[in-house]
Amino acid sequence: MSAAIVPGRALSAAVLLDKDGTLLDDVPYNVDPARMRLAPGAAAALRLLGGLGLPLVVVTNQPGVAHGLHSEADLAPVRERLAAMFAEHSAALAGFLYCPHHPAGQVAPYARACLCRKPMPGLLLQAATALRLDLARSWMIGDILNDVEAGKRAGCSTVLVDCGNETEWQMSPARQADYVVPTLDAAARIVVARIRAVAQRYAEAP
Repeated sequence: MSAAIVPGRALSAAVLLDKDGTLLDDVPYNVDPARMRLAPGAAAALRLLGGLGLPLVVVTNQPGVAHGLHSEADLAPVRERLAAMFAEHSAALAGFLYCPHHPAGQVAPYARACLCRKPMPGLLLQAATALRLDLARSWMIGDILNDVEAGKRAGCSTVLVDCGNETEWQMSPARQADYVVPTLDAAARIVVARIRAVAQRYAEAP
Protein backbone atom coordinates (compact mmCIF):
# COMPACT_ATOMS: atom_id res chain seq x y z
CA MET A 1 0.00 0.00 0.00
CA SER A 2 1.03 3.60 -0.28
CA ALA A 3 0.14 5.77 2.68
CA ALA A 4 2.07 7.86 5.11
CA ILE A 5 1.39 8.86 8.70
CA VAL A 6 0.98 12.61 9.08
CA PRO A 7 2.18 13.65 12.55
CA GLY A 8 -0.42 15.52 14.57
CA ARG A 9 -3.30 14.88 12.22
CA ALA A 10 -6.59 14.04 13.97
CA LEU A 11 -8.05 10.57 13.51
CA SER A 12 -10.50 10.34 10.63
CA ALA A 13 -13.50 8.19 9.85
CA ALA A 14 -13.09 6.21 6.64
CA VAL A 15 -14.84 3.83 4.28
CA LEU A 16 -13.07 0.51 3.72
CA LEU A 17 -14.06 -1.49 0.65
CA ASP A 18 -13.48 -5.05 -0.42
CA LYS A 19 -12.26 -5.25 -4.02
CA ASP A 20 -13.35 -8.38 -5.90
CA GLY A 21 -17.09 -8.91 -6.01
CA THR A 22 -17.82 -5.66 -4.18
CA LEU A 23 -16.07 -2.85 -6.00
CA LEU A 24 -15.13 -4.83 -9.11
CA ASP A 25 -16.68 -7.70 -11.02
CA ASP A 26 -15.22 -10.86 -9.51
CA VAL A 27 -12.59 -12.21 -11.93
CA PRO A 28 -10.62 -14.78 -9.88
CA TYR A 29 -6.91 -14.00 -9.44
CA ASN A 30 -7.01 -11.23 -12.04
CA VAL A 31 -4.06 -8.81 -12.13
CA ASP A 32 -4.67 -7.53 -15.67
CA PRO A 33 -5.86 -3.91 -15.44
CA ALA A 34 -7.60 -4.26 -18.81
CA ARG A 35 -9.97 -6.85 -17.31
CA MET A 36 -10.95 -4.74 -14.30
CA ARG A 37 -14.60 -3.66 -14.46
CA LEU A 38 -16.65 -1.86 -11.84
CA ALA A 39 -19.36 -3.98 -10.26
CA PRO A 40 -23.04 -2.95 -10.61
CA GLY A 41 -23.65 0.23 -8.66
CA ALA A 42 -19.95 0.87 -8.04
CA ALA A 43 -19.66 3.97 -10.23
CA ALA A 44 -22.56 5.66 -8.43
CA ALA A 45 -21.16 4.49 -5.10
CA LEU A 46 -17.77 6.08 -5.77
CA ARG A 47 -19.41 9.38 -6.68
CA LEU A 48 -21.43 9.32 -3.45
CA LEU A 49 -18.55 8.23 -1.22
CA GLY A 50 -16.11 10.62 -2.90
CA GLY A 51 -18.39 13.47 -1.90
CA LEU A 52 -17.84 12.70 1.78
CA GLY A 53 -14.24 13.86 1.67
CA LEU A 54 -13.18 10.90 3.84
CA PRO A 55 -10.43 8.37 3.09
CA LEU A 56 -11.59 5.53 0.85
CA VAL A 57 -9.46 2.43 1.34
CA VAL A 58 -9.48 -0.90 -0.50
CA VAL A 59 -8.68 -3.95 1.65
CA THR A 60 -8.46 -7.23 -0.24
CA ASN A 61 -7.34 -10.84 0.10
CA GLN A 62 -5.00 -11.70 -2.78
CA PRO A 63 -4.12 -15.39 -2.29
CA GLY A 64 -2.93 -15.68 -5.88
CA VAL A 65 0.48 -14.64 -4.55
CA ALA A 66 0.57 -17.59 -2.14
CA HIS A 67 -0.68 -19.93 -4.86
CA GLY A 68 2.06 -18.83 -7.27
CA LEU A 69 -0.37 -17.40 -9.83
CA HIS A 70 1.18 -13.93 -9.74
CA SER A 71 3.65 -11.89 -7.72
CA GLU A 72 3.19 -9.00 -5.33
CA ALA A 73 4.75 -6.76 -7.99
CA ASP A 74 1.85 -7.65 -10.30
CA LEU A 75 -0.52 -5.90 -7.88
CA ALA A 76 1.07 -2.48 -8.46
CA PRO A 77 -0.71 -1.96 -11.82
CA VAL A 78 -3.94 -3.11 -10.15
CA ARG A 79 -3.58 -0.38 -7.57
CA GLU A 80 -2.82 2.18 -10.29
CA ARG A 81 -5.89 1.17 -12.28
CA LEU A 82 -8.06 1.32 -9.16
CA ALA A 83 -6.82 4.84 -8.44
CA ALA A 84 -7.69 5.86 -12.01
CA MET A 85 -11.15 4.30 -11.73
CA PHE A 86 -11.77 6.18 -8.50
CA ALA A 87 -10.65 9.44 -10.11
CA GLU A 88 -12.92 8.86 -13.10
CA HIS A 89 -15.84 9.00 -10.66
CA SER A 90 -14.72 11.98 -8.56
CA ALA A 91 -13.23 9.90 -5.74
CA ALA A 92 -9.70 9.38 -4.44
CA LEU A 93 -8.10 6.08 -3.44
CA ALA A 94 -6.42 6.75 -0.10
CA GLY A 95 -4.94 3.29 0.36
CA PHE A 96 -4.73 -0.18 -1.18
CA LEU A 97 -3.91 -2.93 1.29
CA TYR A 98 -3.80 -6.61 0.43
CA CYS A 99 -3.10 -9.93 2.09
CA PRO A 100 -0.88 -12.19 -0.07
CA HIS A 101 -1.11 -15.23 2.24
CA HIS A 102 -3.06 -18.47 2.23
CA PRO A 103 -2.63 -21.45 4.58
CA ALA A 104 -2.82 -23.85 1.62
CA GLY A 105 -0.47 -21.82 -0.59
CA GLN A 106 2.50 -23.25 -2.46
CA VAL A 107 4.92 -20.32 -2.26
CA ALA A 108 6.95 -19.78 0.90
CA PRO A 109 6.77 -17.56 2.95
CA TYR A 110 3.24 -16.75 1.80
CA ALA A 111 1.89 -20.23 2.56
CA ARG A 112 0.82 -19.60 6.15
CA ALA A 113 -1.96 -18.48 8.40
CA CYS A 114 -1.84 -14.77 9.20
CA LEU A 115 -3.64 -11.93 10.90
CA CYS A 116 -4.24 -9.94 7.71
CA ARG A 117 -6.33 -12.40 5.72
CA LYS A 118 -9.99 -11.51 6.16
CA PRO A 119 -11.97 -12.44 8.29
CA MET A 120 -9.05 -11.41 10.50
CA PRO A 121 -8.85 -7.62 10.96
CA GLY A 122 -5.15 -7.09 10.20
CA LEU A 123 -5.59 -5.13 6.96
CA LEU A 124 -8.03 -2.74 8.61
CA LEU A 125 -5.71 -2.25 11.57
CA GLN A 126 -2.82 -1.57 9.20
CA ALA A 127 -4.93 1.02 7.39
CA ALA A 128 -5.84 2.64 10.69
CA THR A 129 -2.19 2.99 11.67
CA ALA A 130 -0.96 4.21 8.28
CA LEU A 131 -3.81 6.63 7.61
CA ARG A 132 -4.70 7.61 11.20
CA LEU A 133 -8.22 6.24 11.00
CA ASP A 134 -10.79 6.03 13.76
CA LEU A 135 -12.17 2.57 13.06
CA ALA A 136 -15.03 3.03 15.52
CA ARG A 137 -16.36 5.77 13.21
CA SER A 138 -15.50 3.92 10.01
CA TRP A 139 -17.39 1.55 7.73
CA MET A 140 -16.44 -1.77 6.13
CA ILE A 141 -18.33 -2.79 2.98
CA GLY A 142 -17.97 -6.23 1.41
CA ASP A 143 -19.80 -8.95 -0.47
CA ILE A 144 -19.16 -11.91 1.85
CA LEU A 145 -19.39 -12.54 5.57
CA ASN A 146 -15.60 -12.68 5.94
CA ASP A 147 -15.61 -8.96 5.09
CA VAL A 148 -18.28 -8.33 7.70
CA GLU A 149 -16.37 -10.27 10.34
CA ALA A 150 -13.14 -8.41 9.58
CA GLY A 151 -15.00 -5.13 9.98
CA LYS A 152 -16.64 -6.22 13.22
CA ARG A 153 -13.32 -7.43 14.67
CA ALA A 154 -11.79 -4.03 13.85
CA GLY A 155 -14.68 -2.14 15.45
CA CYS A 156 -16.25 -0.78 12.25
CA SER A 157 -19.87 -0.52 11.25
CA THR A 158 -20.53 -2.98 8.43
CA VAL A 159 -22.57 -3.37 5.25
CA LEU A 160 -22.95 -6.64 3.36
CA VAL A 161 -23.57 -6.29 -0.37
CA ASP A 162 -25.60 -9.45 -0.87
CA CYS A 163 -25.10 -9.91 -4.60
CA GLY A 164 -24.86 -13.70 -4.57
CA ASN A 165 -21.17 -14.14 -3.76
CA GLU A 166 -21.74 -15.38 -0.22
CA THR A 167 -22.74 -19.03 -0.56
CA GLU A 168 -21.89 -20.64 2.78
CA TRP A 169 -23.72 -18.34 5.23
CA GLN A 170 -21.83 -19.57 8.28
CA MET A 171 -23.37 -17.21 10.78
CA SER A 172 -22.20 -16.00 14.18
CA PRO A 173 -22.64 -12.75 16.12
CA ALA A 174 -19.39 -11.48 14.58
CA ARG A 175 -20.79 -12.06 11.09
CA GLN A 176 -24.05 -10.12 11.49
CA ALA A 177 -23.83 -7.06 9.25
CA ASP A 178 -25.37 -3.82 10.44
CA TYR A 179 -27.01 -3.48 7.03
CA VAL A 180 -27.60 -5.85 4.10
CA VAL A 181 -28.21 -4.41 0.62
CA PRO A 182 -28.17 -5.74 -2.97
CA THR A 183 -25.72 -3.30 -4.58
CA LEU A 184 -22.76 -1.12 -3.69
CA ASP A 185 -24.59 2.12 -4.46
CA ALA A 186 -27.28 1.13 -1.93
CA ALA A 187 -24.51 0.56 0.62
CA ALA A 188 -23.02 3.96 -0.20
CA ARG A 189 -26.35 5.70 0.33
CA ILE A 190 -26.61 4.20 3.82
CA VAL A 191 -23.04 5.11 4.73
CA VAL A 192 -23.36 8.66 3.44
CA ALA A 193 -26.65 9.19 5.29
CA ARG A 194 -25.29 7.79 8.56
CA ILE A 195 -22.02 9.74 8.43
CA ARG A 196 -23.83 12.98 7.61
CA ALA A 197 -26.34 12.39 10.41
CA VAL A 198 -23.54 11.95 12.92
CA ALA A 199 -21.78 15.07 11.65
CA GLN A 200 -25.04 17.03 11.96
CA ARG A 201 -25.51 15.90 15.55
CA TYR A 202 -21.99 17.05 16.42
CA ALA A 203 -22.61 20.39 14.69
CA GLU A 204 -25.79 20.96 16.69
CA ALA A 205 -24.32 19.92 20.05
CA PRO A 206 -23.88 22.82 22.51
